[in-house]
Amino acid sequence: MIDIQIEQEFFNKWLDIKLGCIECDVNVEKFNENLWNEIRQQCQSIQNEIQIEDISKIAAIRSSRRAYKALGKDPARYRLSAEALIRRVVKGIELYQINNVVDLVNLASVTSGFSIGGYDVDNIVEPVELGIGKKNEPYCAIGRGELNIEFLPVLRDFKGAFGSPTSDSDRTCVTEKTKHFLMVYFGFGSYDTLQTYLNQSVKYLKDFAAAENIKIQIK
Repeated sequence: MIDIQIEQEFFNKWLDIKLGCIECDVNVEKFNENLWNEIRQQCQSIQNEIQIEDISKIAAIRSSRRAYKALGKDPARYRLSAEALIRRVVKGIELYQINNVVDLVNLASVTSGFSIGGYDVDNIVEPVELGIGKKNEPYCAIGRGELNIEFLPVLRDFKGAFGSPTSDSDRTCVTEKTKHFLMVYFGFGSYDTLQTYLNQSVKYLKDFAAAENIKIQIK
């Protein structure tokens, strides 16, 4: 399993961090009807139960926003992916439909409040570390183009930054060619339920992506 180290510079700014990781083999397909039935059901429940003003009070989002501020990044301008997805759901806008693996990551994110990265392992070159984005550090975000990752929490491999709780990168994105998958929960201080949500994600991966050779680690 990929071993993600955490840079000392990150600990100097924010000590309370855990990464929940799942690595497995998956079968990627364009659309999974059973998954979308689950997504619609869960999103309807969220829409019925949560108001826009409640989103920032969700434990995982609240702690993640504090971490962004401690690192020097404005969480209102560079919104956490989980927060952006939940805002979309609360407004009654359907989640993006990409492929079954990306879609189940989004489902896991809106139901847990954790920002979650999803990566094609075959496009990651170890070693991997979690650090802080640097000025002018190149990063091409999925659907957004060049993203200013200075002061953002970022995952880096031998080739450079490839993931963050705001947006994943084009280089390691999950496509229909992906066979080996890495899922990373970013926990910045609210992780009492992290193991429970990891277990739920394993179920999603088995049910909706025929996942095998599953490995779990909390770092």
